[in-house]
Amino acid sequence: MAKTYSQLYIEVRNALRGAGIKANSLEARLLLAGAAEKSTAELLRDMSLYTSRSYEKKVRQLLGRRLEGEPIAYITGSWEFYGFPFKVDRSVLIPRIDTELLVKEAEQSLNGRKMDARVLDLGCGSGCVGIAIAKLLPKTQIVLLDVSEKAIRKARENAVLNRASERVSFITADIKDGPPMMIGSFDLLVSNPPYIPTIEILELEGSVRDYEPIWALDGGEDGLDFYREIFSRWLSVIRPGGEIMVEVGEDQALKVEELMRLSGLYDVESVRDTRGVLRVVKAKKDRMKKDRKINKEV
Repeated sequence: MAKTYSQLYIEVRNALRGAGIKANSLEARLLLAGAAEKSTAELLRDMSLYTSRSYEKKVRQLLGRRLEGEPIAYITGSWEFYGFPFKVDRSVLIPRIDTELLVKEAEQSLNGRKMDARVLDLGCGSGCVGIAIAKLLPKTQIVLLDVSEKAIRKARENAVLNRASERVSFITADIKDGPPMMIGSFDLLVSNPPYIPTIEILELEGSVRDYEPIWALDGGEDGLDFYREIFSRWLSVIRPGGEIMVEVGEDQALKVEELMRLSGLYDVESVRDTRGVLRVVKAKKDRMKKDRKINKEV
């Protein structure tokens, strides 16, 4: 006999709870909604309706993937970031709430001061940071850059999804190669680069280590490789008086602050996230001083 959405929801929620998944109620709703190609609001509206056997089979297949450890975002193919929808797959990291602080700081910096700013998002992945900034500040021009062609394709898809494609452009390039020719200059550079020390990759939760792209997580021996590259190679694209903001891992803020100061940046400051962790480090480029190279050993 066919079951209602409500009955299936209870079964899925209980299975997730039994597997120790904390957000079992939320994930059950997301899984059922994804299987039905409905929004969660539409699912809640239809909870008393009966489903089909084919739908029930699909739900159980998706549930099996989740119980094996695959993240719910990859199973449903979508995730919300800063209130905006984003398509995700295993070619890009799943947007985290920690990263929303980077968007918040960018908006606060530009809003009312430089509404038509040109913003560069280095290592954009799904494009969530740059596209969220574009949505919050409708006059900004955003450039999304990533080494992965698959990530850039996903970012393009998300720009269209969020109706921001007219103000967002895309570049496939490696941060370690420095700025491509004719990239221009920017009022703000933002980046959430790989910052997990290589030795810690194997210690990550299985849902991260086994499914998310390792190259987007591995920050080298001490986790700071990409910050060194950015501060050594990319400050030249920031306009005099412009800003740079980067996300950092726990216990990395003070080291990144030091790298920023050594590169000639000023007004260096770290900002705490909702958990009290120093999560974003930001600084300004002096209007007068020339760019400096920093010692790679630092």
